[in-house]
Order: sequence, then structure tokens, then C-alpha cells
Amino acid sequence: MPFLSFLRENAPFLAVGVLLTFCSSFGQTFFISVFAGDIRSEFDLSNGDWGFLYSVGTTASAAVMVWTGILTDTFRVRVLGPIVLALLAAACVLMATVSGWWALVFTIFALRFCGQGMATLVATVAMARWFVANRGKALSVSRVGISLGEAFLPMIFVAALGVLDWRTLWLIAAGIVVALLPLLWPLLRLERTPQSIAKDDQSAGMNGAHWTRGKMLGHPLFWLIAPMLIAPAAFSTAFFFHQVHLAEVKGWSHLGLVSTFPIFTATGVIALFASGPIIDRVGTARLMPLVILPMGLGFAGFAFAPSLATAMIFIALMGLTQGLNNTVPPAFWAEFYGTRHIGGIKALAAAFMVFGTAVGPALTGALIDLGVAFPQQMIWIGLYFFAAAALVAVGVARARTSLPTQVDVERA
Repeated sequence: MPFLSFLRENAPFLAVGVLLTFCSSFGQTFFISVFAGDIRSEFDLSNGDWGFLYSVGTTASAAVMVWTGILTDTFRVRVLGPIVLALLAAACVLMATVSGWWALVFTIFALRFCGQGMATLVATVAMARWFVANRGKALSVSRVGISLGEAFLPMIFVAALGVLDWRTLWLIAAGIVVALLPLLWPLLRLERTPQSIAKDDQSAGMNGAHWTRGKMLGHPLFWLIAPMLIAPAAFSTAFFFHQVHLAEVKGWSHLGLVSTFPIFTATGVIALFASGPIIDRVGTARLMPLVILPMGLGFAGFAFAPSLATAMIFIALMGLTQGLNNTVPPAFWAEFYGTRHIGGIKALAAAFMVFGTAVGPALTGALIDLGVAFPQQMIWIGLYFFAAAALVAVGVARARTSLPTQVDVERA
């Protein structure tokens, strides 16, 4: 199906994914970190204190995701979508009214769980279930929401901090989420059927079966892929989390480094749209081992970058993986494990990624405190990416022979 025709004919369904992923921005590190200075000042926290509280809250959200994510296999998107956004709005209000550092852990947990966790999960599960033949395109389009949030929300809210109190801005964030709910509700009333609810009309995975989460955990493929799941989340988060330190060590201005970040977003968006049609054409087996290689090259190269101009090349490579990682793995779960239990499976995968966002900043921060500068760490981080990609290649090569030989009937 031509891409423009696909957009036109499926606009209401795709809009659900875009709205949900955009709203997830308010629980993402790139947005929360905008207020890090104000939060630390308000509660007299050191960088280490703030990093620790953030990691604890994020880790807790990952743990809860493992269990609550299976709700997407029981309840329809039209039910879960509004509930998740309402809870996300409440979490934003909670941040606006938090009264002590001890309450920050729960506040961060609520933002990360409802935003980065459940809002993204519900959008991904919806696209995976509603679309089969055009699943890659649907996932690509849905992720435009978070790309828009990443590109514009930090810039807008940083500018607004000059005239408004940080707590007021969190109330505005809550208002934005609430304002989008009336747009989401009529779209969800059009939820696709029977793909979204029927047990006999789902696309099967390996061996023609619909894998449960327990069976998946008992198969070696998942554990060979697990290091890959953690890698982009852990170390791209660490890259942005330690941006001030990185600029200082490199001898660059902070503003100069930040000015290169739109390149990360731009290449990520390019990869988003380019990967969707490729997934639909060749499947995910060939693509999975390649997903994290650009970011591995980006980290290894950035360690030696002598100037910001050179650094832009490696930031662009990191962005390529970011875009690919938003489409290829979500489609992989559906292709290899089937869609009947995709909510629980995707929730477990998402928990691994959220856990990575907690571990990355804490681990790299501890090494910085021990005297190992982040550019020095980036060499080893790059090697980790290459090793993780090799494990994926081994696992997928063994498992792809058990995939169904025919594509299910097109539903998009």
C-alpha cells in the first residue's frame, strides 16, 4: 500500500498511537531532566542524590510494569488509553505539589510508570494488534509523537522557566494531557475489531504458536536478546543525563553540545519512517542484529571526537539506532511470538528497557565519581553494543527457521 494512502485510510487508528506516545514525553528523561536544577535546589539535593532517587523510582516502575503490562492482553485499548493518560496527568500534578525529597521517589515512579512505561506500551500493543501487513509502518508513524515531544517540549519548557515557576509548568503539563483526552476518546471508539479482541484471528509466531510470557522466558532467544534491550535505553539516557559533565570534559560549551541534539532527533525520525516499510517487506529477522550497531559506532567514535563538528556525525549514528529501536523490536515481538499475548510480552521487554534507563545513569555516574570520565567509558560502551549485536545475530539465526512460511491476511 502506498504510504500516503496508508496514512489517509488509517489516520484515526494511527492518531491514537501518536497521541499516546506524545503524552509519554511527560514521563521521559528528556522532559523530567529539564527541571533537574530546580528540583535539586528546592530540596537541597546533590547530583548523586538526585540520580539515586531517579534510579530508585525508575527501577520501581520497571518492576511494576512486568505485572501490570499484562492488562493490555485483558482490556481493550479504548479502556486502558484514557485511564493511563488520566493517571499521567495526576502524576504531573503530583510533581507540581510534591513537598519533600522523600516523596520524589514515588512521584518519579508515577511519571515513569504512566508516561515512559504504560502510555508507550498501550500505543505499541495497539499498533501491533491493529496492523499485520503494515505493522512496521504503523509503529513508525505512532512513534512520531515522542519525536515531536523530544524535539520541542524541552525547548519550550526551558524557555518558559524564565518566566514561570517550575511547579506551575508541571501543572501546565498536566493540563496538556487532560486537553488531549477529548481528542483520544472518539478515536478509541473506532478501535479495530476483531484483531484487537478475537483469539482466533491473531498472527502467530514461531512454530505457528502464540507464545505466553512464561514460554518465552524458557526459550534461549529472549536471553540472547536481553542485553540488546538494555543497551540503547541505558546508555542513551546516560548520554543525556551527563551532558554537563561531558561538555566540561571535552572542553566544549554546554550550549554548543545541546545544539547538536536536534541531529539526534532528526536522524531518529528518518530511521523511524525508513524502517517501517523495510520491516513490512523483509521482516525483522534480518534487521534485529543491525539495530544497535550505529549507536555502538556512535559511542566509540564520540569518545575520540576532537570537535563538535566531528561529534555531530556520531550523534547522528546514535539517533539512527534510537529510531530503529522504536520500530524493529516492537514488530519483532509480534512476528516471533504472535499477537495473542503481545501485551504481557511487550511489558516484560519494556520493563527491561525502563530498568536500563535506571541503571545507565547510576552506573556511569558512579564511574565518573571514581575518576573514569564519561568519554573513557564510551569506548567500553561501544564494545558492549557490538557484543550484544553478535548475541542477537546468533539467537535470531537459530530461531528464524521456525517462523511461519506465509504472511497472515493483510488487515491494514
